[in-house]
Amino acid sequence: MTQINGFVNEKFAAVSEALQRNFADPGEIGASAAVVHNGELVVDIWAGHKDEERTQEWERDTITNVWSTTKTMMAISALVLADRGELDFYKPVADYWPEFKAKGKGDIEVRHIMSHTSGLSGWGKKISMREVCDWNKSTAILAGQKPWWKPGTASGYHMLNQGHLVGEVIRRITGMSIGRFFKEEIADPLGADFHIGLDESEFHRVSNVIYPKEEFSDQVKEFTKSLGKYRISGKVAMKTFMNPIPDDESAWENWWRSAEVPAANGHGNARSVAMIQGLISNGGEMNGVKLLKQETIDLIFDEQSHGPDLVLLMPLRFGIGYGLPNEEFPFLPQDGKVCFWGGWGGSLIVNDVDNGLTVSYMMNKMMQTVVGDTRGLSILEAAYDSIK
Repeated sequence: MTQINGFVNEKFAAVSEALQRNFADPGEIGASAAVVHNGELVVDIWAGHKDEERTQEWERDTITNVWSTTKTMMAISALVLADRGELDFYKPVADYWPEFKAKGKGDIEVRHIMSHTSGLSGWGKKISMREVCDWNKSTAILAGQKPWWKPGTASGYHMLNQGHLVGEVIRRITGMSIGRFFKEEIADPLGADFHIGLDESEFHRVSNVIYPKEEFSDQVKEFTKSLGKYRISGKVAMKTFMNPIPDDESAWENWWRSAEVPAANGHGNARSVAMIQGLISNGGEMNGVKLLKQETIDLIFDEQSHGPDLVLLMPLRFGIGYGLPNEEFPFLPQDGKVCFWGGWGGSLIVNDVDNGLTVSYMMNKMMQTVVGDTRGLSILEAAYDSIK
């Protein structure tokens, strides 16, 4: 049996058992799980190894690239500014970022970029993964392009660029990059070990993500071959997925780790994600630090879209900054205030306001999934069973 490290409140013992099962099947390599209940960290566990060869143990301070779970940290950053009265989700993006008004984008509101409904799910000019890390270049391209569909009418998952859109608004308001704002105003006050833009001194703690042997780029190419039948949505999906084609091995590179890509390259573990996202389930306060009012948290649940997503080609429901439960996610409570998202390969974060519950699962072994999989769901199910 795999040794599970850390601590578990005895009421939540089922969570530790679920993590143990993940190592038995489907054969997890290294992972961490955390649960916050009513503002208290009641589960903080980790197990396995940092590397595929299983020569280095996953330790308490091991961190990994959590991909799109980073979007929830971007969302928290925007919510903090909204709470302070410095950002209004219902104002045009161009009020904060004047250049964004070009090419008919003057009516796009901040809520649209927060909910994947802006019509800008990717870059309109050819761009590489490395150029995505060039903030000035990548945001300038976005400011100068036309929307790919009428803003506000549908969601189209802003896979790699959502953090650039929201992050540039944050930079225009605060004069700070989103990585610096997040660190100084959120992560450091909460004592949370999560980073958008990782300092070189922390590289040694990183566990490289481990993707299945089949190359993701080959999967994307096969996926895009089938898009013709989707007409407009197929074209949007192809433009989003193919420019650039996400590459899991980019996450192994120092240039990726040190850059700020607020939709995709956050580094942390289950504990740090739960300690920050616990703000949502605990009335805006964690570790004695109050960052959000409940009325600000409630903005998350203002539904912005509910229907077929033009990029992921599945029914999705978005509020402001987070996914909301729908029929595609029956494992989530369908009533009440629940918000969630996850990262490419399997990471998952769920916030349940009504039950005061935040559940986090972060791992290094990626599976062929965009938003969570059975590993994170087993942790979530165990957490819910523990509060019945």
